[in-house]
This record gives sequence, structure tokens and C-alpha cells, in this order.
Amino acid sequence: MFRIGMGYDVHRLVEGRDLWLGGIKIPYTYGLDGHSDADVLIHAICDALLGAANMRDIGYHFPDTAAETDGIDSKILLAKTMDLIASKGYRLGNIDCTVCAEQPKLNPHVEAMKQCLAQVMGTDIDNISIKATTTERLGFTGRKEGISAYAVALIINN
Repeated sequence: MFRIGMGYDVHRLVEGRDLWLGGIKIPYTYGLDGHSDADVLIHAICDALLGAANMRDIGYHFPDTAAETDGIDSKILLAKTMDLIASKGYRLGNIDCTVCAEQPKLNPHVEAMKQCLAQVMGTDIDNISIKATTTERLGFTGRKEGISAYAVALIINN
């Protein structure tokens, strides 16, 4: 049996934080603000996986009020999410993601993000698609106030 889930996340850009996307640190003047490392791409992927398995969302499993998730590396949340869906008998089919950012340019980092995510998720790199786009200078993304990410995940019942 196949199941599909969709995830979305957004965080605002601020000074004084590192920019983490897809599990890698990207050189940039600003970083994303959040309780964890604020990796919007991983958070969207987690929500897509959890939604596909009908297991609620990332905030339910890893609340931003919990001391143990304060400043946590989102790769840890992704690994735990993979364990959660496996506990219900599911494995990853594939994911397709889009990151919306006016800056920095993300295309040079896509392959590194895919490699990192494949390793954390225990899957082939070919099962992970990441695209980067802008909003043509429209909205909060276009004003460089934040970055958003969308993800769709296909999971398979073992």
C-alpha cells in the first residue's frame, strides 16, 4: 500500500544564527530563527512523512516547548521521524521538495543536501528530489524576511 503526505514549513531570517538547510550549513549572512536549528527543509520533510503515515505533525512529536529539542539538529528529528513511520510498518518511497528563498542561491548546495538527507534517511539519493526557487521578489520570501519549504513524501507499507 502506498500513502502520500505533504509538508510545509517557514522560518524567518535573522542575524546571529547559522543557516541550515537540508542538513547542511550554508554560508550566508543570516540564519533561520527557531527553537531547533530551524531547518525548514527537514521540517517540511518530517511533516510530509508523518502526514503520510497519519501520525500528526512535527510539532506534536517534537514540541517547541520541550527543553530536549531546544537548539537540536534537525537531522536528529528526521532520523526519529523515520523510526516513527517504521514503527507503523512504513518505509520511504521517495520525497520531492521545493525550497523558496530569494537568497542565498541554493542550486550549488542541492547535491550536498540530497547526499546528507539520503544518509540520514537510509535511502538511495535517487529517492530524494530537491528544487530551489524564488518568489520573484514577492511576499516575505521576496523581501528576504524568511525561507519556506514544501515537501511531498510517498511511503510504502512493508
